[in-house]
Order: sequence, then structure tokens, then C-alpha cells
Amino acid sequence: MDLTRAASAAADDADPLAAFRARFTGADDDRPDRLLYLDGNSLGRLPVDTPAAITRVVEQEWGRGLVGSWDTWVEQSRRIGDLLADGVLGARPGEVLVGDSTSVDLYKLVVAAADARPGRDVLVCCADDFPTDRYVTAGVAAARGMTVREVAAHIDAGLDLDVLAGALDERVAVVVLSQVAYRSGALVDIAAVTRLARNAGALVVWDLSHGAGAVPADLTAAGADLAVGCTYKYLNGGPGAPAFLYVRRELQPQLRQPIWGWFGQRDQFAMGAAYDPAEGVDRFAVGTPPVLAMAAVEVGARLTAEAGVERLAEKGRRLTDLVVGLADAWPAGHGVTVASPRDAGRRGSHVSLGHPGAWQLTQALIDRGVVPDFRTPDRLRLGPAPLYTRFVDVWDAMDRLRALLEDGSWQQYPTERSRVT
Repeated sequence: MDLTRAASAAADDADPLAAFRARFTGADDDRPDRLLYLDGNSLGRLPVDTPAAITRVVEQEWGRGLVGSWDTWVEQSRRIGDLLADGVLGARPGEVLVGDSTSVDLYKLVVAAADARPGRDVLVCCADDFPTDRYVTAGVAAARGMTVREVAAHIDAGLDLDVLAGALDERVAVVVLSQVAYRSGALVDIAAVTRLARNAGALVVWDLSHGAGAVPADLTAAGADLAVGCTYKYLNGGPGAPAFLYVRRELQPQLRQPIWGWFGQRDQFAMGAAYDPAEGVDRFAVGTPPVLAMAAVEVGARLTAEAGVERLAEKGRRLTDLVVGLADAWPAGHGVTVASPRDAGRRGSHVSLGHPGAWQLTQALIDRGVVPDFRTPDRLRLGPAPLYTRFVDVWDAMDRLRALLEDGSWQQYPTERSRVT
């Protein structure tokens, strides 16, 4: 790999996704002192069209249409769900719904899946998974008198499928896993895990939050059962944007989710005395959807679908390969290690670098116009979102990191412990 800045500039010139940069606020800035945003895996940039989309809903649909606009809004969750299904998730129409938070969607699907496996009393999750996934799993188990079986995973290499297989038996009802490890970016094979779980008689609930919009999920091809995911990272739906859930079509009649709200009722406006779940994926709805926030999600989802997840994934692999290559070539002599899988095929669209002073380096980089993020215990995480990040953005960010390491100025920053106390 050519690690020169000229090679990165040439890669940008040849980038088939280059035109998308101009469709995100601030992403097309060419100034030498520009902000280098490498935290798209935490919060995506603002699409240029989003403010107008929200304004249209506020001024026209709400301001003029008033309650009559519910004729449009009531279909919003399924419409955006179908857009995500076809353009992002590799799913079929009628399998994806948008509306609640990721945590609420996860709770709904874990409970529904556990109910569909009566007589089984174990829930399996990954000991190194994102906290909400572990917390929700533990909460469901505590409420139902079940046991949580946490599977160990390497902090950098991720989950070993042989270790997972050893945790699956006739007692397991549901497995909860992330496709992309939130710390290291390590990928898990959805199809392989689904086969393992199915052979044991269990259902799998996937959390796609850390890859949706940058990493293909191919849910139908993988035979996936259930999934959830956020829309504010690579899908650029904005802070607090509603999440999505996926339920395989063949499973939908078998499952009943635990929050019986009127948007999940078969005849919603009959205001019936008893709850009767709607057909299809609509039965996983709960209450009134966040209409304004959904307008922002739709903009981001359409941009992602237009770009194409396969093209985004290919660019993401090249961007993260550049991070790995530069980390090896430059900062390695200063205690920096690559804490993500080196094989791009086993890695999502972010890279973690290990360093004892990762917290201090994170703060020093922010002060120098580079936005990464920090993950415990000592990880500097870089997330170049392929929809709008340039190769020269990665090169320049790593160059600023190199300068910090060489001059030692990062050591002037307080440690995380002193910050907390």
C-alpha cells in the first residue's frame, strides 16, 4: 500500500462516492486547518437536505395539514422500514419497522423470542458487547427467572465461534449479539452464527448498530431471525434518531412483543377493549412514532441506499486499511498498537488503536481539530464514515496524531481518572 498523501489524494480523485461529500454539512471543506471528523461511527454528519425535510414536516404537514397529516405519518414507520430493508439491510418488504429506540426494540424482540421458546431458561450474550445489549438481556432474564450465559470474547479479535458453539445447548432460548464489536470493530458472521443457533433450537437477535450503513448485513441471505439497529451513526439520522427492528417474515405470526400499544393493534382506530396484534411487522409497533425525527432518518437512509452498501463497505475497508497502514508505519514506535483485526474482511468501518494514554491522546487530538473517540480501557477509536470521509482526511488525521506522539504534548492532558475525580 502506498502510504503517501499524494496516493490518498489520488484515491479521492478516483472515488466513485466522492460526490456524496457535498451532500453533508462540512464534509467538503478543503482548508488545511479543517475539522477532521473521524467519529461517524458514533454520530453521523448532518445531511444538507435534512433541515429542509424537517422544515417541510413542521411548516406544511404540521403547520398547514394539522391532524390531517396523520394520513401520511401513520405509514412512515413502514415506509422508512422498507427503504432500509431494500437499500441497506438486505431484507424483504414488510420486515423492518422504524420508531422506538434501540434499547426498547431490543427488549421487545428478546422477550418475544424468549416467549417463542417455552421451556428454555437461558439467554446468551457476549461478555464484551455494548452495555445496553448486556443490560437488556440481564433485565429480561431477571424478570423471567432465566439465566444469562455470557460468552467470553477477545477485546480486539472479537467472538470465537467455537467458544459460542460451546455455550449453546437445549436450554438456550435466545442469543443476543452485535454484528460489529463496538470497541475493536471485529465482525461476526451472521450466517454462521444463525446456523449454530438454529441447530441448537435458539433464536438470534442481532444488534446492527455499529455497522448498519457501512457494513452489509444481508439478512435474508444469512437467514437471520431478528435484528435491531440505530440510525444516528452511519445512517446519519441525527442525535436521538429512532431505531429500526427487523423480524423475518416467517417468524412474524409466531411472535408477540411485550409492549401492547395502540399502534401495534390490528384495528387501531376501532379503540377496541382488548389488544389484538396487527398482522406482519406492524405488531411490533407500540405508540405514536417521533414524526419529526423520522423525517431526518428518511433523508439519511435514502442517501445510504443511493450510495449502495457494497460500495460503502469497499471504501470503508480501504479507509480503515489506510489507518492500519499508517499506524504501523508512523506511531508504532511511540507505544501505539493496532487493536482491531488486521484483515479488512473481519473488520467493520472503524479501527481502534491501543495506547496507555489513549484518553489523553483523544483530548489532544480534539484540540488539534481531529475528532475520534475513546473506549475503555485504553482505546483510541477512529471511525472514517465511507459516505463522506476522504482518504486525505484519514491521512491528515494520522499525521496530526504522529506529531502529537513525536512532540509528547499529549502528556500535558489529565488522565481520565483525574478528570472523573
